[in-house]
Amino acid sequence: MVTTWMVGSWSLPLCVMLSKFAFFNQPREEPPPTSPKRKRDLSSDSEDNLSELLEPDPKLVWSIETLCGLRMKLKRRRVSTVRPEHHEVFTRLLEDPVVKKFLAWDKMLRVSDKYLLSMVIAYFSRAGLFSWQYRPIHFFLALYLANDMEEDNQAPKQDIFYFLYGKSYAQRPMFHKLRFQFIRSMRWRIWVSREECEEIQAYNPELWVWARDRTKLTYNP
Repeated sequence: MVTTWMVGSWSLPLCVMLSKFAFFNQPREEPPPTSPKRKRDLSSDSEDNLSELLEPDPKLVWSIETLCGLRMKLKRRRVSTVRPEHHEVFTRLLEDPVVKKFLAWDKMLRVSDKYLLSMVIAYFSRAGLFSWQYRPIHFFLALYLANDMEEDNQAPKQDIFYFLYGKSYAQRPMFHKLRFQFIRSMRWRIWVSREECEEIQAYNPELWVWARDRTKLTYNP
């Protein structure tokens, strides 16, 4: 026996009505966005807008490492997100008087050796800002984060605060807030491999900051 359901002047089997009900109550898929995400300045008051700064994760590709007869060995390589404009931004910021004075002040390369500076460029490529939006504060945010990631001794990075603000602690909370926004804009992709650092340095090997090598420092007791 088939149970029927009266709808207006229509008499339909109950199983048909249930199937129609289930169809029209399925969750509707949202269409993919058709417009590219707009990049904004990190100085925005809303942290939720930082999701618009995200870039795709770097992809992995396979390259031939060795070839011997009919055998070949493949090596997985990461496609770097660093583009020429990120190198240009970094070079421009090196000419800023405050950045220049800081690098001259850090004579022992406690917080600004060549690998830490390479990470600054890597972070610029991941933050997603336009080239003209980067300011000296972004240089110090990225350098502080690089030290936070790589250095076992966390004390030297406090030199950045001392140089920027002296003994005052008033500006430090704002610096940490901007640092957190900067990390979010990179979608927490803050680890940089040594291989990527060396690739960054190889783009312009004559750049003067790549001579900041701790291993070549001579200590005079």
